[in-house]
Amino acid sequence: MIHQYKSNGYNIVMDVNSGAVHVVDDVTYDAIELFEDISSSEIVDKLKDKYNESDILEAIDEIEELKKDGQLFTEDIYQPFVEKFKENRQTVVKALCLHIAHDCNLACKYCFAEEGEYHGRRELMSFEVGKKALDFLVKNSGNRVNLEVDFFGGEPLMNWEVVKQLVEYGRSLEKPYNKKFRFTLTTNGVLLNDEIMEYLNKEMSNVVISLDGRKEVNDRMRPFRNGKGSYDLIVPKFKKLAESRNQTNYYIRGTFTRDNLDFSEDVKHFADLGFKQMSIEPVVGPEEDPYSIREEDLPTIMEEYDKLALEYIKREKEGRGFNFFHFMIDLNQGPCVYKRLSGCGSGTEYLAVTPWGDFYPCHQFVGNEDFLMGNVNDGIVRKDIVSTFGDCNVYSKEKCKNCFARFYCSGGCAANSYNFHGTINDAYDIGCEMQRKRVECSIMIKAALADAD
Repeated sequence: MIHQYKSNGYNIVMDVNSGAVHVVDDVTYDAIELFEDISSSEIVDKLKDKYNESDILEAIDEIEELKKDGQLFTEDIYQPFVEKFKENRQTVVKALCLHIAHDCNLACKYCFAEEGEYHGRRELMSFEVGKKALDFLVKNSGNRVNLEVDFFGGEPLMNWEVVKQLVEYGRSLEKPYNKKFRFTLTTNGVLLNDEIMEYLNKEMSNVVISLDGRKEVNDRMRPFRNGKGSYDLIVPKFKKLAESRNQTNYYIRGTFTRDNLDFSEDVKHFADLGFKQMSIEPVVGPEEDPYSIREEDLPTIMEEYDKLALEYIKREKEGRGFNFFHFMIDLNQGPCVYKRLSGCGSGTEYLAVTPWGDFYPCHQFVGNEDFLMGNVNDGIVRKDIVSTFGDCNVYSKEKCKNCFARFYCSGGCAANSYNFHGTINDAYDIGCEMQRKRVECSIMIKAALADAD
């Protein structure tokens, strides 16, 4: 499978199955487009009014060589692999999203967690429940050494003492069970102070900090419950935290909505504030919500990603670059094959835990009783849910089979698929369009920066 596109003056050709990416001249680009459909002599005949015949023949020879080397028009070897892998692989749990607080001190308008309530009640996780969750993780992680625990909410800092107790307990399990915990935390920053920052820098491998960009954008969507904006309070704290972590092992995460489709300006704002690690995600919500992204917004969004890609290149060349999550593609190695085929591991390797100890496939399913898998006392009792998620991969989704980006997004978000189509084996169409554009921009950036070296 081949995907071809033009971007920023580059002719880019992707061989989807091998992962090979080529930047080619005009004649090779046009010849590749015809290569599988007609003979070499017919290609020459079709292109001879546009290019010299010798150049066309040279391009065809180059294409033949790339095909022979397994870099163009390669066969898909992964579909039989994923079936065999599923049969032989014993799934272990390697990551938990601990909902340490189903409560929040902000009232973000787009919050899927209903200000931390998750379709239920406000509650803070007790140390006892969290302890059982870590015990479950250790017990069900098999021979895997590295385990991940994300403190999530709501707002985790509203239950800070229990966070610290659970980190201490997790560390106490490492040596006896030959495990290594990687703790992370996601925060809105309202309660951040010097003492907490010092602890985060000591114990948290990564910290996600939430800000939507420019002051007017952030304060429109992320106010306190009294309506006052949060920007002025949290930005100085976030800047201090990022600097204290040497601008690594964190990222600032924003959300863009219909109200700020010019989101490249928000990314530039992050960079101008001095942040080096950032992401800004499209809001996902029902079409009737006034802030939700709609199909009619896609042309504007595509232009915005192009703008952002050019700004990314410009700043990198000027020595003031930044990392944007969606443009960070590893063309050389990337995730393991199974990860590329099946995605985040929700419902199998990755579980969310509520404050009272219930297990769900991920944080976005919390509160939907159809996806309640078990609890910290009884373990996983709904093995059928594990099987359903385990069978979900790019080959179980019709929309993914012929998509050039399938090995980069791994089939997309299961929760978004379910929320829009009632099954995890579909795909959120608007999200797919944006993902394809981000992949194209990412590869163009690689070409442009390689050109500059």
